[in-house]
Amino acid sequence: MFNALKPSEKNLRWWQVGVLIAMLGIWQLVSLNDQYAFFLGEPVKVAGRVWSWFMPFGFGESRLFPEGLPGRADIYLHLGVTLLETVLAFVIGTVLGLVFGLWLALAPVASAIMDPYIKAANSMPRVILAPIFALWFGLGIWSKVALAVTLVFFIVFFNVYQGVKEVSPVVLANARMLGANQKQLLRTVYLPSATSWVFSSLHTSVGLAFVGAVVGEYLGSARGVGYLILQAEGTFDVNTVFAGIVVLTAFALVLDGAVGRIEKHLMKWQPRSGETEKL
Repeated sequence: MFNALKPSEKNLRWWQVGVLIAMLGIWQLVSLNDQYAFFLGEPVKVAGRVWSWFMPFGFGESRLFPEGLPGRADIYLHLGVTLLETVLAFVIGTVLGLVFGLWLALAPVASAIMDPYIKAANSMPRVILAPIFALWFGLGIWSKVALAVTLVFFIVFFNVYQGVKEVSPVVLANARMLGANQKQLLRTVYLPSATSWVFSSLHTSVGLAFVGAVVGEYLGSARGVGYLILQAEGTFDVNTVFAGIVVLTAFALVLDGAVGRIEKHLMKWQPRSGETEKL
């Protein structure tokens, strides 16, 4: 009986749900104290905020929410802006990181010349670029996209660069001996070698794309979920702040799940950890 309660592959999902319920329960108990609730919010009211944004009916008249809840009229507009900024930054940053990573990994002279500049740009706190991007691109979506691209680019770039550098010299020598030219090497050797590194970086880049978009909205915007959170902070509405965080987290997980599905489709040739152990 006790063995059945231990974490395993069969009941792992139940353990994950149990941990979430326990955390929410502790949060709700702590929030019964009004002083703590002011700073930490209340999970029931946070859920009410999210419900009122997306459901066709809300809890405005409920005893649990005597102050009423924000309407849903603009949430799709704000969320659409943030998601558009995030997806654009994710795609542009990934493509640029892939292209420049392959180029510098395959061009040692260019890599040696650009090395100090790349390290300097990567060490720079990218948040300080937000006012510059706002000056260049205005307060629309492109200043937020530019900031998020700088976060995504370096993660993908360094992983692609390292993935290409990790190609086995023996595999390269054998391919060249069989008559493979540079384009064939790129398609059959370099890209497959870098693919696992790329997808590893993409899972991290999803969150960073959201970070760049939301931070940009914080610093200057009239739309977006980050703008809603900023407005809620100005009125000390911590429940709406947490509701915005929950919404952003949920959509980040959805985007990460999409990346995971693409990874499984493209990485069928790579054996799973369980299959490796069996072999």
